[in-house]
Amino acid sequence: MTLPWHLYLMALLYILAGINHFRKPGMYIKIIPPIFKNPKLLNTLSGAAEIILGILLTLPFTTHFAAWGIIALLAAVFPANFYMLKNKKAGFGLPRWILFVRLPLQIVLIYWAYQYTF
Repeated sequence: MTLPWHLYLMALLYILAGINHFRKPGMYIKIIPPIFKNPKLLNTLSGAAEIILGILLTLPFTTHFAAWGIIALLAAVFPANFYMLKNKKAGFGLPRWILFVRLPLQIVLIYWAYQYTF
C-alpha cells in the first residue's frame, strides 16, 4: 500500500520539529507554562513523541494510530501556544496577530491528522 505524498510531508514536518526540540531545547522550554513542572522533561518527551509519531505515520500498519497520537500531542501542547500569546517573553517578540493565528492553526493541524485516523 502506497501512502499519499501529503502524509509523508506531515511525517517529515513532525520529525524535523521533534529533532529541533533537541537542537534548541531552550526555545521550547521557554514556552512551557510555569504551571507545568519539569519543563526539560516535557520538552524531551514532546520532541521524542514528534519524532516517533512522525516515523510511525509512514508505516501503513501504524498510520492511523500515529495520527491519533499526533492529535493527542497537538491537544497537549495547546497550552504552550496560549501561553505564548499571553506572556510577552514566551512570545519571542512575534507580533500578537501571529501568536493569535497559531491558536486556530492547531485545529487545522488536528484536522489534517484526523484524515489519516481511519
